[in-house]
Amino acid sequence: MTDHPTVTAHTAGEAPSTNRRSLLKHLTATGVGLGLSGLASSALAGGATGPMKMDLNEKAFRVGVIGPAELSLITSQIAVDRATHVHAREFARFELREAIAVTTVLKELKTPVPPMDAKAKATLARIQSAAAGKDFDTAYIMAQHDNHVFLQQLATAYLANTTPNEPTFPEQQGRHLATLALNQFTEHVELTARILKELSY
Repeated sequence: MTDHPTVTAHTAGEAPSTNRRSLLKHLTATGVGLGLSGLASSALAGGATGPMKMDLNEKAFRVGVIGPAELSLITSQIAVDRATHVHAREFARFELREAIAVTTVLKELKTPVPPMDAKAKATLARIQSAAAGKDFDTAYIMAQHDNHVFLQQLATAYLANTTPNEPTFPEQQGRHLATLALNQFTEHVELTARILKELSY
């Protein structure tokens, strides 16, 4: 299992390219096999409004998803029992079902599960050790928000790197998976952002 770069909501004037660099650094470190020069020319040099494109294939996309999905599964199992805020607890139930489904499908596709790195272990430890109540709910939902922002960016990048008429079946299948997943990732980014606002009151 692996973790992902911490990504927070954009503030006024923040450059989206920072998140692109974080995504590149994470995927490169986990051996996902990106073309560094391709990303530098098409994403980082493309400006804040340009699509993030990279040499990201179907296998790389699956490997990029399964680590965060595994971490999400473990933390959501904890949150189902420990979350106290009504919406945090509800989200944990939904997310646990989603994470089980995603990891099951990816493992059936023979996707290797990267080992948990130091950052993932720290995220898990932070959630496990958080005090009951608002502290736990905030730690859990913040981790889920970061997870889904990363996954949303990953799916968007993969889809930007492919076309509806991919020449091989695996890439067609990967595109279908990413298209369906992107909707869920985006929805969960918005849900967790809303819950974090509720928790801040």
